[in-house]
Amino acid sequence: MIVSLFFMLMLNAPTATPLVSLQQISPEIHQDLRYATADNFTHAVVYDFNSCYLRPAVAVALAKVQVRAKQETYSLKVWDCYRPMKAQERFWELVPDPRYVSPPGKGGRHTRGTAVDLTLVDEKGQEVIMPSHFDDFSERAHRRVAGRKGSAENNHRKLEAWMQAEGFVGLSTEWWHYDFKGWEAYPPVEVDVRSLQSSESEKH
Repeated sequence: MIVSLFFMLMLNAPTATPLVSLQQISPEIHQDLRYATADNFTHAVVYDFNSCYLRPAVAVALAKVQVRAKQETYSLKVWDCYRPMKAQERFWELVPDPRYVSPPGKGGRHTRGTAVDLTLVDEKGQEVIMPSHFDDFSERAHRRVAGRKGSAENNHRKLEAWMQAEGFVGLSTEWWHYDFKGWEAYPPVEVDVRSLQSSESEKH
């Protein structure tokens, strides 16, 4: 089903939006878009939509990661997917450090619809322990920390292995951030997600 939907999206690509709803591709993936609320490092709402949108190929690959996770009684939870350029510019104002935030002048990563911030949840939907909290701008969040052991490291490595198997590459300074292979070839996009959501609701 995932593969057939992927090809349908590809055939419609010239006239369709460059982004698709992750909910439509893999409804089992939990969504908690932090920047649609004040529960984030800015302590303010950054964008006005609460659904994950990604490039079609990225959404399909993430759905395959979800299948791998479910086989071991876990599920994925996404915190950030497509990000408008205005949000990227705001983040750069607050954290002008390329180790953690992509400079807007270079287009950003999330603005292309090819990046995702995520974690794992258990069968009850509870987040599992990880090396740090989301958006922890310290070495605790780095992907490789000498001597780090225990459940947090094991959980982080599980997620990493499943993501890599489906073509994602992790950012060295953030255990939660993954880019889809070849992300550099995708240009930044500017999409009115709320209008896109309204259009999809009308179709249903």
